[in-house]
Amino acid sequence: MATAAETSPTIHPAPREATCPFAPPPAYQQARHDEPISRVTLYDGNTALLITRHEDVRAILADNRFSSDPANPGFPFLTEGARQLLNVKPTFIRLDDPEHGRLRRMLTGDFTVRKTAELRTEIQRITDELIDRMIDGRQQADLVGEFALPLPSLVICLLLGVPYQDHDFFQECSRTLLHRGATTEEIVEANNRLTEYLDALTASKRDNPDDGILSRLVERGELEIEDIGAMGRLLLIAGHETTANMTALSVLALLRNPEQLAHLRAHPEDTPAAVEELLRYLSIVQTGLVRVAVADAEIGGTKIRAGEGVILQVNTANWDDGRYPGADTLDLTRDTRHHLAFGFGVHQCLGQPLARLELEIALETLLRRLPDLKLAMPFEDVPFRHDMLIYGVHELQVAW
Repeated sequence: MATAAETSPTIHPAPREATCPFAPPPAYQQARHDEPISRVTLYDGNTALLITRHEDVRAILADNRFSSDPANPGFPFLTEGARQLLNVKPTFIRLDDPEHGRLRRMLTGDFTVRKTAELRTEIQRITDELIDRMIDGRQQADLVGEFALPLPSLVICLLLGVPYQDHDFFQECSRTLLHRGATTEEIVEANNRLTEYLDALTASKRDNPDDGILSRLVERGELEIEDIGAMGRLLLIAGHETTANMTALSVLALLRNPEQLAHLRAHPEDTPAAVEELLRYLSIVQTGLVRVAVADAEIGGTKIRAGEGVILQVNTANWDDGRYPGADTLDLTRDTRHHLAFGFGVHQCLGQPLARLELEIALETLLRRLPDLKLAMPFEDVPFRHDMLIYGVHELQVAW
């Protein structure tokens, strides 16, 4: 049984390649071919094992010998800000079973495929209204600010019972929390501000109940206000940041692959399959998923010892040509089963049915209503989110 190399010059996170900003970092691509489980150095000088192959990432995500709990010794913190948030009320994604499962089950019913499908009419209405405003009297707009960001923000606010008029505030907080260059002080302050806001909002539901998730959790009476607020913080940030960036980046990827765009325009019924390929191809969680081994394990022929941290590089795993031949090309007709854009195992993304539905409606409606949609800025000037934990673009000027 092999063990990972004791030293490695690779620093995590590695930069992406400027010539193909959709691609995972070249250093990780090379590692997947040469040494699929390799040791990398973190910001603080500690090391962790970088897992780059699809089969190995999937195996670890399904293995209860690897923990999501940052309180475990050896947990790999990717920034000092993440370490400082260790004392903050944890959300269920940072807990292991059985507590993880207990809390997650309180939300599962809100994000089933059937429950999410009931939102189709409302999401379609919001989508059409945003496009109406965006194109009113104009031929160009920033797709991020005027469409991709407000669409999931409006939807998650509706689901949670959060006033959308506060969106500037919570989007500012989430930008700080997801910024790879934010100082520890900035991250702690942003988290405190958002926590105080959501705790107060949650407490107000006692006297002013509504149909939102926060109000329903208060009515159940099983959780403290701060526990519900922590759930709200997770859902609010994840519910708009991921889908917003996937939407804008998907449009850009289609515009850069005109033959794929033409296929989708000709076959709008293929939009659900196209969304799956875009999720695989773009894989926007760019710094990876982190776990720590709580028992010795053998993965891919390599022994991982208890107390060793692992970084599961989802974007590289989804570009594994051993699993997806020609993985570096966008192919909307590809069989994308078992892609890892939503993770895998017990921690697989709770909101994936909602994300899929929002992406399907957004892309189908944009391409149908704006048949001449095109990029209105040089591709080399597109500001990619290299500075953020969730990849995407800060701005995308388009015309029609």
